[in-house]
Amino acid sequence: MRYSEIMVRYGELSTKGKNRKDFIKQLGKNVRAVLSEYPEVGVKAQRDRLHVTLNGADDKPVMDDLQRVFGIENFSPSVQVEKDIESIKDTALTMVQEQFKPGMTFKIQTKRQDKNFEYHTDQINNILGDHILENVEGITVDVKHPDIEIRVEIRMNGVFLSSETIKGAGGLPVGTGGRATMMLSGGIDSPVASYMGMKRGVKIDMIHFYSPPYTSVQALSKAKQLTSVLAKYSGGIQFIAVPFTEVQETIKEKVPEGYLMTIQRRMMLRIAAEITKSRHCKGIFNGEALGQVASQTLESMMAINDVTELPILRPLISMDKTDIIEIAKKIGTYDLSIMPFEDCCTIFTPPSPKTRPDLEKTRKFEQYIDVEGLMKRSIEGIKITDIKPNEDYMNADADIFAELL
Repeated sequence: MRYSEIMVRYGELSTKGKNRKDFIKQLGKNVRAVLSEYPEVGVKAQRDRLHVTLNGADDKPVMDDLQRVFGIENFSPSVQVEKDIESIKDTALTMVQEQFKPGMTFKIQTKRQDKNFEYHTDQINNILGDHILENVEGITVDVKHPDIEIRVEIRMNGVFLSSETIKGAGGLPVGTGGRATMMLSGGIDSPVASYMGMKRGVKIDMIHFYSPPYTSVQALSKAKQLTSVLAKYSGGIQFIAVPFTEVQETIKEKVPEGYLMTIQRRMMLRIAAEITKSRHCKGIFNGEALGQVASQTLESMMAINDVTELPILRPLISMDKTDIIEIAKKIGTYDLSIMPFEDCCTIFTPPSPKTRPDLEKTRKFEQYIDVEGLMKRSIEGIKITDIKPNEDYMNADADIFAELL
């Protein structure tokens, strides 16, 4: 059956009281951004529902994209027919016949916005129910737990019928939870943390550190491609590439081996905090999970967090790796994340890093390097890219590497 509209239902937005209008407005903006490649599609966000009019567009890819938009509880593809009872009967019967298997039950549920329509809701339910019972052998009615539920809406501009409810992404519309940055590596964890941050309505800018010639052009492009996958959930993300070679080389040369990793992460966080504040963002996300690697102990986190007062947000903090991998596969980042291109978090890793670094020693060893000068030169070299969903960014960064090598 070819659908004419998709009716979107809100989830958590229903609890937002006086702010509900702003949340719905943002959701409408996000849906338009995600569906921008379908110029014929119309989006109208109303208080009780959001309506996506297809205007001839293929409904399947539109629904696939809608499933990724945070703030949507569920949605139903609908067929619009004339305000004629025979047309309504024929469409309802066709919907049932397309889904029916022996032993199935059904229910009709009608809402009537147009009070001038010639039949009231109970009459419509009875007329359609009788028509289906007469024409579908073996089907029965179950008003509590039906296998097939036909929803009929009598609106001012026509009659809309639907028989399927598709689960949405839930959460809150991206942009309603403020703005933050994400320290994005090329691994499994940080893309999942990005996804979970966006699900709570946070608009995220990606910060990615790269260190040519120790990291490859493919590693940088992979990070951009991961961002493009995540952009399907928000409609576009800014990607900030930060050159980090000089910082890492200096730390390796001047800092005791056991503290290389701690001071490297402190420098990353310092630079990320400076970028975050300059972009008027309110916090920094990362993909750390407690105890997963040497830098993710409570002692390490304390020593690294010491460089900024900004909130450091860790959505994965208590999750098992298997759970993180499951989400990565679900959102489409896993296969990219396991591609064998090293990021700068994996180079110069000492054989025995300090898992419980002493804060005072960390501060002392950090004085061996020119913190302010290294930060300044790194930030001056950043490159910002507007990442769009469904774009190909692999092998797109040879020019950046040519400038730095």
